[in-house]
Amino acid sequence: MAHTRISDKLPPHIDPTQAPIAFGERAVPKLSRELVDLDLITRQRALMALCDLVHDPELAYTAVKVGCLPNLKLLLNDEDATVRRKTTEIFYILATHSIGRFAIMEFEAIPPLADLLNDPVDICRRNMHMALEMISEIPSGAAAIVSNGLVPLLIEKLITELDEIQELILKTLHYCLLVDTKQALDAAGVSVFKSKLFHSSDDIRSLAAQALMNISAPLEGKEKMCEEDVILVLVDLLSDPNPKVRGAAAGALMFATITTQGKYKALEADIIPPLLILVNDPVSKVRLNAIKTITTMSEAPAGRRALLDHLPLFEGKAQDPSEAVRKAIKIAIEVITWKP
Repeated sequence: MAHTRISDKLPPHIDPTQAPIAFGERAVPKLSRELVDLDLITRQRALMALCDLVHDPELAYTAVKVGCLPNLKLLLNDEDATVRRKTTEIFYILATHSIGRFAIMEFEAIPPLADLLNDPVDICRRNMHMALEMISEIPSGAAAIVSNGLVPLLIEKLITELDEIQELILKTLHYCLLVDTKQALDAAGVSVFKSKLFHSSDDIRSLAAQALMNISAPLEGKEKMCEEDVILVLVDLLSDPNPKVRGAAAGALMFATITTQGKYKALEADIIPPLLILVNDPVSKVRLNAIKTITTMSEAPAGRRALLDHLPLFEGKAQDPSEAVRKAIKIAIEVITWKP
């Protein structure tokens, strides 16, 4: 005779680590309430479920609308590492949506996020930096990070953080330096960025050179580049095997050699030979930055004399596939052949 057996195992489609999700529009409000539940397991399961939901832009909008952000801000200070990890992950996912980035700024969540700069759990710090990097990609987000005084803290963390996180910090600083360079200059940013030019990672070297290009936009930055002898290191990087590093180094030198002091520092470092090699680089961005740097170098009499012998090389690039390179070559030839 048949009989009923009741299993104590959950159905295979049910995840015991996630909170049960309510139907339709009630799903996110229910999870929002559970985020601040006194029971740790309830908070963890709510975060797991919400983390999956906010990948959807519509549900991310709902999460902002029903007031999840204030509750999530509180969880950034939670004693449980799993809670902090999933909370920072949700902030990162929200920051990938336009509505999420503006909501993070509106609810002033950047300072509590930055409080995790010294979190003992690596993945919490990584998620936090991923969120900051996404926020910094919009001008108002970068301005918010600068106004909260985070640039000096980020530069300080470059010295001690894991390589993966250093890349995220440098990307964030790139956008912040487009807004303001003073905080970075006051925090010895040029010196720290210079130290990263010797890093074994291609990405970190290229991002550090890019940061030096950004920080040398004002005159004070250019002067610091000369004082710290950064130009000599950048000239060496023009021969780097990685095209991203070569292009970023040439870009940084393009800014640093605008001043007379920078030009002669570069000439002392024998910048002309590696620049001439980059004129035929297979990557158009590298060629463009190299030719622009050649143009600034030709503004110095000594640089012009050295470059006049290589006019056939530049004239041969007049048919370069890149329109930007063709325009840069035309300007370079005009400057090199200029006579008082």
